[in-house]
Amino acid sequence: MPVSSAALTTSAQPGGAPAGLNAAALRADERREHWQLLGLSGPALALVLLTMVLPIGWLFGLSFLADDGSLSLMHYRRMVEQPSYARIFGATFQVSLLTTGLCILLGYPLAYVLSQLPRRVANLCLIAVMLPFWTSLLVRTYAWLVLLQRRGLINTWGIELGWWDQPLPLVHNMAGTLIGMVHIMLPFLVLPVLNSMRSIDQECMKAAANLGASPTRAFWTVFLPLSLPGLFAGSLLVFVICLGFYVTPAVLGGGKIIMVSNQIANDIELFFNWGAASSLGVVLLVSTMVLLWLASRLTRLEQLLGASR
Repeated sequence: MPVSSAALTTSAQPGGAPAGLNAAALRADERREHWQLLGLSGPALALVLLTMVLPIGWLFGLSFLADDGSLSLMHYRRMVEQPSYARIFGATFQVSLLTTGLCILLGYPLAYVLSQLPRRVANLCLIAVMLPFWTSLLVRTYAWLVLLQRRGLINTWGIELGWWDQPLPLVHNMAGTLIGMVHIMLPFLVLPVLNSMRSIDQECMKAAANLGASPTRAFWTVFLPLSLPGLFAGSLLVFVICLGFYVTPAVLGGGKIIMVSNQIANDIELFFNWGAASSLGVVLLVSTMVLLWLASRLTRLEQLLGASR
């Protein structure tokens, strides 16, 4: 049976791609589908543009404006020349690192215990871990202020029970700040770690036991390495969130623990210096982005996001 020239022009080319009019129609359909998807995502993109891109761009612009409105690097030079800014950034990273470390020490054993309990009992215990999410951050911070102050419940009970003679300095210092921040941030570490632990195949532990490994050795050689993605994701999440903390250091630190967010608030509220505040925000934002980039070099972000769900 003879084959027409039109059939030849629409025959499949190497790789299975159609030629001629069919290929043009497919490309047109693909472009139409792309425009439809862009139209559907348009409101979300506009929202991101208005709430994130434009404010960040405005922040960058203000950081390069001097007091007289001219372009200048004076705010960034001030951060390099004045030692107080180095202390502020040092305190910010110190508090964030200490909070992350304490959350790991408390959260990993807690997540391990929850992963070993029956699912129904573990879910009931998980409600207690989630309780801080149901209370305002400001309320929780002032509750710790009531508990930790010199005439608070902890000092009062400690003196009455004879554990110490004088009120302990538990607030308006680094200790009070860390206590409040660990209480707030602990669920952010427990949830990713618990999710990672629950995804571990228990047959791996049984195989390690069958090969002669003790429970301790099986934990260190099998269970812990498999749970590291969740631990890394939770630690990164806690650390990044702690970098921008404002309320807890301001209340429980009593002005002695000044983080970047507190200095930004002081520049705006006390000195009305938007340029200095913007430069601090830009440096903090860039530092956070660099941290996330370094984390992406150590492990794939898809694994981090998957472990945190």
